[in-house]
Amino acid sequence: MSESVDAEKELPAGWAWTELGELLHRIEAGKSFTCEPRRALPDEWGVIKVSAMTWGVFDPDENKAVPEGRDFDPAYEISSGDLLLSRANTKAYVGAPVLVVACRPRLLLSDKSLRLVPRDSVSKRWLVHYLRSPGARAYVEEKASGTKDAMRNLSQDALRKMPVLLPPLAEQHRIVEALEEQLSRIDSGTATLRQARKRLEGLRKRSLVSSVPDGVPESWRMTTVEGAGTLELGRARHPDWHHGHQMRPYLRVANVFEDRIDTTDVMEMDFSGIWEKYRLEPGDVLLNEGQSPHLVGRPAIYRGTPKGVAFTNSLIRFKAGGDVLPEWALLVFRRHLHAKRFMREVRITTNIAHLSTKRLKKIEFPVPPLGEQKRLVQRCDEVLSGIAAMDQQVDNGLRRAASLRSALLRRAFAGGLVPQHPEDESAAALLTRIAAERAAQPKPKRTRKALARRTVEATASAPEPTPAPALAVQQEFEL
Repeated sequence: MSESVDAEKELPAGWAWTELGELLHRIEAGKSFTCEPRRALPDEWGVIKVSAMTWGVFDPDENKAVPEGRDFDPAYEISSGDLLLSRANTKAYVGAPVLVVACRPRLLLSDKSLRLVPRDSVSKRWLVHYLRSPGARAYVEEKASGTKDAMRNLSQDALRKMPVLLPPLAEQHRIVEALEEQLSRIDSGTATLRQARKRLEGLRKRSLVSSVPDGVPESWRMTTVEGAGTLELGRARHPDWHHGHQMRPYLRVANVFEDRIDTTDVMEMDFSGIWEKYRLEPGDVLLNEGQSPHLVGRPAIYRGTPKGVAFTNSLIRFKAGGDVLPEWALLVFRRHLHAKRFMREVRITTNIAHLSTKRLKKIEFPVPPLGEQKRLVQRCDEVLSGIAAMDQQVDNGLRRAASLRSALLRRAFAGGLVPQHPEDESAAALLTRIAAERAAQPKPKRTRKALARRTVEATASAPEPTPAPALAVQQEFEL
């Protein structure tokens, strides 16, 4: 607890450093259950998913059904008032706490969740806010094990050792009251901003769909994608091509987003003898061949960055014909994406939707005169730029709200949110009473398993008996 050593000089009056384990009766771990890939019905047993604890409010609908005929220990059932914590999750949400306000019956803790049972000397609501504070989150991030992109795991031992700056119980209640009043205002503003972002996203999609009319004027030419240009699938990846004489960078689905190519993670393979066939040129439009159903066909224009790059068969290249601008082709494809036109042509294998070049060729493609193409593209760009500017303002507001929330929590758990009252029972006295309660608790009885384990250990550590001599002589003595 090096943090406590530095902070003891400036402790608020009546506060004291301790560890989270000192404030808990116990930590109850969930159990691994075999589940079905569906939500449990109201009269069925279900196991909560980590997403039930992710967003700050317990969501009982985030669960998986357990097959019929299973016997369950009621100790794993969740009840209203439980303080739950995500033991295994992504980096952003591992250790995320939630207080269960209401819960439907027959929901069980999973092996990725923990139930914290605080002592009476600790406010549950205060503890939940503390576990969301910047200090607690930094500790969890440091102690959670796991690789960068994998699930993180927080051990019970690390959780128990989390340093806690504890205020008197009466002050805990005052902090919660003041904190929740301020947080409710931030939550209200954040909800408004998120709703505005949803409306802007809807406006963006409607703008893209309406930019290409369903009924074409007489001056336009209605054709198909095949009639507007040429299509080509990229090169398949193979382990034999991970090394070679002509290593070149290539783009894949992970690089191609809507109207944007991400170059932060570009891979290489050998293109010996076939480089010119798969080399991208500025103006090529790339579409996702394999994706989730609502993203398949996601398009972007290659504008020359990065230089000297190819593409794989997870992407389809469209080269516009002489009377089609690449920017117009991009607009048509974005229109088809948001109008769900591509979804009507996909085929799904192993949960991935595929848009083959054969099916893409037959999709309708309107071609206005070149001047009209330029005008429509420019007008759509102006509308989208305005929407993007408004979305940036929303993003700035959400960032400010997050910073304000963080600052508020930091102040609350440093003793700066509410005044200290000398008449409050100090945290030191509270910790002394907790220690006395723990000492007075009867020691847990040894279970048969524990006794058996100790017997085995004792037997294993005892010296082996001296073996009897191989040849023994029996003697008789007179009585």
